[in-house]
Amino acid sequence: MLRSGVAGVEAVAAATRHSFPRHTHQQYGIGLIHQGAQKSHSGRGMVEARAGDTITVNPGEVHDGAPIGDAGRTWTMLYFDPPVIAEAARDLKESGTALCEFPRPVISDARLAGVFERLFRAMTKDQDSAAAIHREELLLMLLAQVYREQGRSEQRQTIPGAIRRAQDLIDDAPTAAVTLADLAQTSGLSRFQVLRGFARATGLTPHAYLIQRRIDLARQLIAGGSPLAEAAAASGFADQSHMTRTFVRTYGISPGAYAGAVI
Repeated sequence: MLRSGVAGVEAVAAATRHSFPRHTHQQYGIGLIHQGAQKSHSGRGMVEARAGDTITVNPGEVHDGAPIGDAGRTWTMLYFDPPVIAEAARDLKESGTALCEFPRPVISDARLAGVFERLFRAMTKDQDSAAAIHREELLLMLLAQVYREQGRSEQRQTIPGAIRRAQDLIDDAPTAAVTLADLAQTSGLSRFQVLRGFARATGLTPHAYLIQRRIDLARQLIAGGSPLAEAAAASGFADQSHMTRTFVRTYGISPGAYAGAVI
C-alpha cells in the first residue's frame, strides 16, 4: 500500500505469486500488469492479462487472480471510491460518452497503459502545487479511454430477484448470524436452490459472500481509524486473528499495513 495524494483513492504495488480467492471490492479498480501474467474469473468469465495489459474491476464484481507460470507477476493498481469515479463520469457524460460500469476486465492498449502509469506516479509521488490539476487531467483521460471499450463489451448477467432478496438480507446486516434456511425463507426458494442460485448469480456461495461483506466492513472501520481489535469485533469476526487471516487472504496485505497507508 502506497500513500495516495487524493482522498478516496488507494494505491497498491504488488510483486507476488499469491493466488487470490474469489472476492470483491467496494471500489472501482484500474491497474497495469508490468511483468508476468495472470488468469482470473471476472464479471465476464475467465480472462488472462499479460505484461502491458490494463485491468479493471467494478464495485461488487467477483474476481480472483492466479499467476500463469511459476514466476508470479507484478502490477500497480489504483482503487477509487465510487464518488470519485461518479464525479469524473459526470464530466465525461456531458461530452457525449455514455457511462455505466467499466466495460472490459482486460484491455490491451499501449496508450491506455501509458496514461495509467502517469496517473499512478501523479497519485503517489507528485507533491508540487500543480499536482492536483495534473491528476484531474490524467484521470479524465484514463476514464475516457477505458469507456471507449464499452461498445465491444458483453452484457453481464442480471441477478434473479429471488437471489437478490437473499443477497439483500446479508447486505442489510452483515454481522448478523444467518442460515441457509433464513435465505430460503426470504427468497422463496429451497436451501439447495439458494445455494446453487447464489453461487451461479454472484460467483460466491452465501457463506463466502457473508465473509466478504464482513471484511468490507472491517476495511471501512480500519480506514476510519478504528483499532484492529475493535474493527474485528464490530465487523462480526470471532477475533482479530480471524479478521487478519481473512484480510491477508483476500487483499494480500495485513490490516496493519493497510491502516498504515490510509490513516
